[in-house]
Amino acid sequence: MRSDLIFGALTHVSNRYELCQLASKATRKLHKPNTRLQDTTNEVLDRFRDADPTTETPRAAAHSAGAASADVRRAA
Repeated sequence: MRSDLIFGALTHVSNRYELCQLASKATRKLHKPNTRLQDTTNEVLDRFRDADPTTETPRAAAHSAGAASADVRRAA
């Protein structure tokens, strides 16, 4: 049930408003055409239960580090 997923996700995010904001952003990024939006939302909440959504992902960290090094190369 969705309520179980929400309460599981609240273990990492204490503020319900912040959980809604993070879940909506993640749902927009992960949603694939021809799938139900409800299923994507449930998948996001399930991921939030297992991992802290407020921490930066390794892929995003690598992307920002790559962008910073690219800026350094351009400036040199």
